[in-house]
Amino acid sequence: MKLRVLGCSGGIGGRHLRTTALLVDQDILVDAGTGVTDLSIAEMAAIDHVFLTHPHLDHIAALPLMIDTIADRRQKPLIVYGTAAVLTILRNHIFNWAIWPDFSEVPSAEQPFMRYQIIEPGVPVTLGGRRFTALPVEHTVPAVGYRLDSGAGSLVFSGDTGICNDFWRAVNRVDNLRHLIIECAFSNREERLAVVSKHLCPAMLERELQKLERECDIYVTHLKPGQIELTMEEIERCLGDFKPQMLQNNQTFEF
Repeated sequence: MKLRVLGCSGGIGGRHLRTTALLVDQDILVDAGTGVTDLSIAEMAAIDHVFLTHPHLDHIAALPLMIDTIADRRQKPLIVYGTAAVLTILRNHIFNWAIWPDFSEVPSAEQPFMRYQIIEPGVPVTLGGRRFTALPVEHTVPAVGYRLDSGAGSLVFSGDTGICNDFWRAVNRVDNLRHLIIECAFSNREERLAVVSKHLCPAMLERELQKLERECDIYVTHLKPGQIELTMEEIERCLGDFKPQMLQNNQTFEF
């Protein structure tokens, strides 16, 4: 499997800051934030599957526009995967005819531009030998992380999460773990806000990583644009032993 980071910022501002979207090979997205907008129309049309961690705008912003752009170039529906709760929110609040057309009914319910596929945490979805498994996380809305497993190795992506023991128990069961992408949305000076919004700051992330029992490369994502330098300085002080790296836009992983 090859993963390309299309976006990994906690916000926008400048040509290098794109919100969360990960492209797997050429046909799968994990989240569909503003990073998707840097793809060409042909690249977007090649995407057959989208796995969503949760329905917050920075993780789904490009999905409605992408479907609208590529619908006439595709012969089959785009499959959107999420837990029942996540997909219900999409139906009720995005693809509801008030905000955007319901592409699960356009041009017809029998042959739509988009189909919803409910997933269950812990139950793998296999696509061409590639396995995607939703993992439990703790956020302010229904949310999951994902394990991406090629067979030879796995990458785990937390999505948005605060403190969550169940997430680390799931990660510690991944016997071929190579890469961990974990969020850290706030600096330590905003720890209270991190707690309330169920995100992490460096001090919290340090405590969470003490629960990790696997050797892997660790990458930090979802940094707020105005606090990138401050947060990374705090991460280096708090988490030096873990040797975390800041996830970069257009970074690639093969596993």
